Amino acid sequence: MWNRTRVTELLRIEYPILQGPFGGNLSSVELTALVSNAGGLGGYGLYTNTPQEIVEINNKIKLATDKPYNLNLWVSDHDIPDEGVSDELYDRTVKIFKPYFEELAIDLPPKPSPFQSRFENQMQAILDIRPKVFSYMFGILSEDIVEQCRKKGITTIGVATTLEEALALEASGTDMIVASGFEAGGHRPSFLNTAEDSVTGTFVLLQLIREKVKIPVIAAGGIATGKGIAAAFALGADAAQIGTAFFACQESDALPIHRQMLFSEKAQHTVLTRSYTGRLGRGISNRITRELSGKEKEFLPFPLQSQFMSTLRKAAIEKEKWDMVLFWGGQIAPNLKHTKAGELMASLIEETNRFYGEI
Repeated sequence: MWNRTRVTELLRIEYPILQGPFGGNLSSVELTALVSNAGGLGGYGLYTNTPQEIVEINNKIKLATDKPYNLNLWVSDHDIPDEGVSDELYDRTVKIFKPYFEELAIDLPPKPSPFQSRFENQMQAILDIRPKVFSYMFGILSEDIVEQCRKKGITTIGVATTLEEALALEASGTDMIVASGFEAGGHRPSFLNTAEDSVTGTFVLLQLIREKVKIPVIAAGGIATGKGIAAAFALGADAAQIGTAFFACQESDALPIHRQMLFSEKAQHTVLTRSYTGRLGRGISNRITRELSGKEKEFLPFPLQSQFMSTLRKAAIEKEKWDMVLFWGGQIAPNLKHTKAGELMASLIEETNRFYGEI
């Protein structure tokens, strides 16, 4: 049986299908619960939420499902140097983005305020909540946190974009590893090297990691069908994590126009860019990503670049200037077929069953 793996045994789920957790308030209780109730593992991204919001969101998920689900945080939640951001860098950022703000007839934002890391307080909320599954990105948990999770019965899942990161995660004591290929939509969660130097494809990365680590490995990036799941299993995966396909469903918290874009011809062209957040991420290519390609040194560090771009994004959406909005999405988007998560989940199970001759 293809759906009997180390991941299903450890997480006590029926199918080794994980829904990628979406950060930036793009996850939803409805989608998370739906995937878990269907036998997979729903996921909720919380890196922008306060500890109190994390508690409230968790309570809502618990009311919607009695199955395991995954809560996700970012270990490293900013890239701001200790000395802060200089006026010179801010002025350079203003210079290259000014034409877009003027075109939208909005004021340029002031220099962003200093950012205080929230991970420690967010992590305490997770430990207090004691979810069955906790995943994390952009780093490694401390030995103390790993031990606390183990004592509280929390299964931990780290995310790697290179073999080196996977080995570091295993050595830290994490229970499972997501092998995140560069095909995936959203941010590249690299932490030992630059994201630009950590762009191995999913199936190559999966094979490299599977050869060297003993803990379960979850394939992520470029998977949206049962055939994709079967291909990952053939290369040694214990489960598959699917992001873009679930993100495009009406149950996610993505804007309707965002979901429409993922089903449009524009989704054939995605790009890795730092222009909207300061961290490298994959979304649908647009005018700004094309015109500012190669000018990454002029961008503010994450998340100050996100703050700087927030008013531009809001104005572009209000004025329907879609070629000035970054729509996150993976390279598999042109093959998406389902707009409802229940239908997608059923299709994934049916297609994988058919591939293995189990129906």
